[in-house]
Amino acid sequence: MTIYTGVKMLVLSRRKDESIMVGDDVEIIIVDVRGRKVRLGITAPKHIAVHRKEIYEAIQRQKKEERKHSTSSLHHHITH
Repeated sequence: MTIYTGVKMLVLSRRKDESIMVGDDVEIIIVDVRGRKVRLGITAPKHIAVHRKEIYEAIQRQKKEERKHSTSSLHHHITH
């Protein structure tokens, strides 16, 4: 176990064409390594969303804004 930015995490070493299993259904494959970049391939069931973290965070911000607007609209509708 390694501590990374205050969080305990499992850190694994893999080479090209090796993989990591997450549970029974998600496989992360090292597709390519070029310098400081690693290309990953991910296989997962359709019901599991897979996003780069920055995309995931943007989706979460958008959902939060949508909830805020729908709650505000509902409150306005109920009080008028």
